[in-house]
Amino acid sequence: MSSLTKTDEDQVLVENKVSVRVLVLNRQRQLNALSFQMVSRLLELFYDFESNSDVKLVVMKGSGRAFCAGGDVAAVVHYARGGNWKFGAKFFETEYRLNYLMATYSKPQVSILNGIVMGGGAGASIHGRFRIATEKTVCF
Repeated sequence: MSSLTKTDEDQVLVENKVSVRVLVLNRQRQLNALSFQMVSRLLELFYDFESNSDVKLVVMKGSGRAFCAGGDVAAVVHYARGGNWKFGAKFFETEYRLNYLMATYSKPQVSILNGIVMGGGAGASIHGRFRIATEKTVCF
């Protein structure tokens, strides 16, 4: 298990519903843009759920008016300007590992694309087995 703080865990909420796990992206002010903490937590949760025979379905959705407005590129730029280009490399490596795991996942995964979907938000949804668009879905 990683050493995530309570604040980090609050960025991805987990709802347990019998054999379903609902993952809620929870950075509303940033339109649920994927932070490093979020992609790390999602990767950890997907691995945990895959080996848990009680979990039969994984659902992802966003809180507020966006599913996910992409990756938190502002953080990557901030660290790169400060001389820490390795942060960006680690961020994208983790994000793409998550995308690959979702694409090869053994259990059904549904993404509910309600609201704004951009960049990394598309990556965090299209690799799953099912996607649901609503009347409020806007893709860029």
